[in-house]
Amino acid sequence: MRILVATDACEPQVNGVVTTYRRLAAELPAFGATLTFLTPDAFSAIPCPTYPEIALALPGRRTTDQSIRAAAPDAIHIATEGPVGWSVRRWCRDNGVPFTTSFHTRFPEYISARFGLPERWSYAALRAFHNAGQGIMVAAPSLAAVLAERGFKRILPWTRGVALAEFYPRPVRLFGEGPVFLYVGRVAIEKNLAEFLNLRLPGCKVIVGDGPQRAELEARYPDVHFTGRLFGTDLAEAYASADVFVFPSRTDTFGIVMIEAMATGLPIAAYPVTGPRDVVTDGVSGILSHDLAEACQRALTLDRNVVRAAAGAYSWSNAAQQFLANIATATAARPERTFARANRDAPPARRGVWRRSTRLG
Repeated sequence: MRILVATDACEPQVNGVVTTYRRLAAELPAFGATLTFLTPDAFSAIPCPTYPEIALALPGRRTTDQSIRAAAPDAIHIATEGPVGWSVRRWCRDNGVPFTTSFHTRFPEYISARFGLPERWSYAALRAFHNAGQGIMVAAPSLAAVLAERGFKRILPWTRGVALAEFYPRPVRLFGEGPVFLYVGRVAIEKNLAEFLNLRLPGCKVIVGDGPQRAELEARYPDVHFTGRLFGTDLAEAYASADVFVFPSRTDTFGIVMIEAMATGLPIAAYPVTGPRDVVTDGVSGILSHDLAEACQRALTLDRNVVRAAAGAYSWSNAAQQFLANIATATAARPERTFARANRDAPPARRGVWRRSTRLG
């Protein structure tokens, strides 16, 4: 099975969306499926406002049409609600081809935090976007409940995984003897990092990652160690060198970084909100509390071996199988319309071969 993933998030971006589809692309061939990606690389693009490192695509109808027909997919999945996602959604609607979507990012909360736009306006747009498809994949059960209350239909569960062979306990202490309180992820206002950095805690605080708020936070908190982005072994060693992983976000949809931290034996301190509530077992793999300082202190007492064991519940193989099952469920709902039939029905001039974008997103 060939699956086309339309995504506005692609490398060199570093976020949960990119990580998810990179891992998915590696796992799916074992189950007889492959991914092709349609990303901003296929179009003209401009820097995204407030996030200049992210390319904002300017997709045209002809390029979108040619790209999809060149990929000749058996199924279409739209990963993001950006310009690429909207363009492919329009193509699917125009051609009567079913598609699935996924809800990775709580844009209404982010837009409200950045620009003051009422959340209900953004949710109305997202509801229209996703309800046009045959299913919306959601990682966290608590988020699925929130979306259902807001009128989103055909919600499908899709978990995430962790590479246990890459993230595991190591006898390293990169940041001193501690206690070390670590955050890994995007350094941006929606991650609520100031609440973490304002806490009065013993030891030191470390921020791994980059983003539009980094320069501001480095200036405001000179005692905090900012490493920038880390990858591979460097990232795994950063996790293993800490004593508590602090996740101050109140708006994440899952939080892959939390299970990466758990895989290294690092307990979590977080608010009891969507994401942490679905990933962390309170008192076992972390502490969930509305008092984040208390959560950090109590997390220091947890058994790191037990924390590591809790991460074993997540595998990318299971995530890949669940993704395929969701695709099968969604496409079975409209067996009379497929890409192959839409392509046969198209005028000959629209069936030309064009390059496909395979850059991972």
